[in-house]
Amino acid sequence: MYIVNNKYKIIEKIGNGSFGSIYKGKNIRTGEYVAIKIEPITSTTKLLLNESRVYQYLSHMQGIPNIKWYGKDNVNYYMVINLLGDSLESIIKKHKIKFTLKSVLYIGIELIKLINKIHDHKLVHRDIKPDNFLFGPNNDKRQIYLIDFGFCKSYMNGNKHIEFKNTSGLIGSLNYASINAHDLKELSRRDDLESLGYLLIYLFMGKLKWQEIKDKEQIKYMKIEVLDDISIPYVLLDYIKYTRGLDFKEEPNYDRIIDEFRKEIDILV
Repeated sequence: MYIVNNKYKIIEKIGNGSFGSIYKGKNIRTGEYVAIKIEPITSTTKLLLNESRVYQYLSHMQGIPNIKWYGKDNVNYYMVINLLGDSLESIIKKHKIKFTLKSVLYIGIELIKLINKIHDHKLVHRDIKPDNFLFGPNNDKRQIYLIDFGFCKSYMNGNKHIEFKNTSGLIGSLNYASINAHDLKELSRRDDLESLGYLLIYLFMGKLKWQEIKDKEQIKYMKIEVLDDISIPYVLLDYIKYTRGLDFKEEPNYDRIIDEFRKEIDILV
């Protein structure tokens, strides 16, 4: 039995994040189940500290896990948060379902509200994907949570927006990365929303046409061409077109997006 911080027992591995591994654990003093994220000290990423600081900063916000402890031993860094339910990704894989357009739009509205709150705190997530949206404890569908903030950063430098520049590599997850991420450009609020667009297409279609492809340039080209795909509902294509039209420093009109989704919901049977 492996005990972390003298009170968190590691039970079983439940997943992998953008870095490190995630385990189900239990507080041996209270009986509470938790999630324990582990990053080896030898890892070159060193992202767990950044994630723990983001959780602390957003600790008052609904839809963000509660951080219970961060620390290390001679081998690993550890972060303990409350144990949540299934991710959108695991639900699709487990049940092999496609969501109706109405369900996708309802989900989209809730995710946009959550991302808006993150952006209001001057942060961009930079790894929006279905693995990172989880239902509440015991799969409570009334609340959805956003996790995995290792790549998260502020888009503000003091009182000024950060400048547009090149990056050293693609940031985020290949299937959901924005066109700017493919072009190795600095990411901002617009890129979180573009990634969300691919997530919503995935929920509706059940798969992305490029998800089995490994070549980054081919995936980028297919994403560019997705606006011509008549099998995708126009409301989702209009959304992606809108996000791609945003300037680097521009604040997205979240209310406008939500209103467009609600209008479409109202005319759907």
